[in-house]
Amino acid sequence: MLKAMALAAAALAVAGCFDEPTPAYKTVPPEARVWLSDRGLKDLSSCADALKAGPAIDYVNLDRNELEVFPAELASLTGLKWLRLNGNKLSSLPDLSALKSLRRIYLRNNRFESVPETLKSLESLTDIDLSENPVAEVPEWLAQKEGLENLSFTRTKVTSLPKDLSAWKSLKSLQLGELSLSAEEMARIRAALPSTAVVF
Repeated sequence: MLKAMALAAAALAVAGCFDEPTPAYKTVPPEARVWLSDRGLKDLSSCADALKAGPAIDYVNLDRNELEVFPAELASLTGLKWLRLNGNKLSSLPDLSALKSLRRIYLRNNRFESVPETLKSLESLTDIDLSENPVAEVPEWLAQKEGLENLSFTRTKVTSLPKDLSAWKSLKSLQLGELSLSAEEMARIRAALPSTAVVF
């Protein structure tokens, strides 16, 4: 009973990593946050005023728009730490190496078939959400990326993880819900990440 309760608590805690509580954005000063979700945007040509703070912007929310191409304007927000692009139509990302401060990138429910390789160059990155995308593989370079804290591949096409997961020693949560993982693979992942809350 206690074990079941602990697992349920862990699942709720993990869900909170990616389902941002409504007031979470308020930790960012008003002048440093941009909220443009649910506006039917196909680009940011009509939103120049919202981005006028440039490098001073910490947080951008573009959830549930109609973006098929990553907005070029975002690549110049060098102070950006938190980027939400859930529920768009993106299938690739450009070179984001200028976003050296970026910590969280949420890409849930887009059209990514692979993990964008530009994320490899972002040394400050801690959170990546690629759930509900047709991603088929977790690349070796991502398994070798240190400093990650929260990862989600829920409802993707991933069927296994790379053999060596030792670089993920700081990983707090790993969401692998609704995947076609074998019992052996699930057991291997749990054994490799004993301090991580893994949700299958």
